[in-house]
Amino acid sequence: MTEKGLLVVISGPSGAGKGTIVKALLQKDPKIRLSVSATTRPPRPGETNGREYYFISREEFEQMTRDGKMLETAEYCGNCYGTPAAPIEQWNSQGSDVILEIEVQGGANVRKTKPASVGIFLLPPSREELERRLKKRGTESGEVICKRLETAERELGEARNYDYTVVNDTVENAVEQICAILRAEKCRTARNAELLERMQKND
Repeated sequence: MTEKGLLVVISGPSGAGKGTIVKALLQKDPKIRLSVSATTRPPRPGETNGREYYFISREEFEQMTRDGKMLETAEYCGNCYGTPAAPIEQWNSQGSDVILEIEVQGGANVRKTKPASVGIFLLPPSREELERRLKKRGTESGEVICKRLETAERELGEARNYDYTVVNDTVENAVEQICAILRAEKCRTARNAELLERMQKND
């Protein structure tokens, strides 16, 4: 019997390094899969449709939502984000851990519909470092950066609603901590209830 994989929600303010950490996790463990979200925001330079996001129109997004094809949806800085549901269930049933790299609003929605999911909130080392990372991107105007910093202040208050917090001081440290979390989660008694029941019946 294949052990069902974990559904892992990774959130954090823009600039916390979520994309970099997730990319490193995928390289470290080939059994981890990344759920590609759909969004109505335009792609940034270097982004490819179907890799970072599915870039779709608001009309397409709303239709998918009405058809029940989204696990969760959220609006962030004027753009819609959502998680297609079908691939997640397929990968989990095959034993793969699936990462959702989503904003806190979407993360809260997932935790309601999938209470067994594992919530990890990624923190920057400091507010100053967060601002530096956002400016270093060079892809957004000063006005957008200010808006993202304001949003970050609100998002940081949601960290307490996640199961774990990980400080992204270095990519290596953050990735090792997340891997340790996943290993520990798979040892939880509640997740192995079926195995324990089968063993007891064999006694």
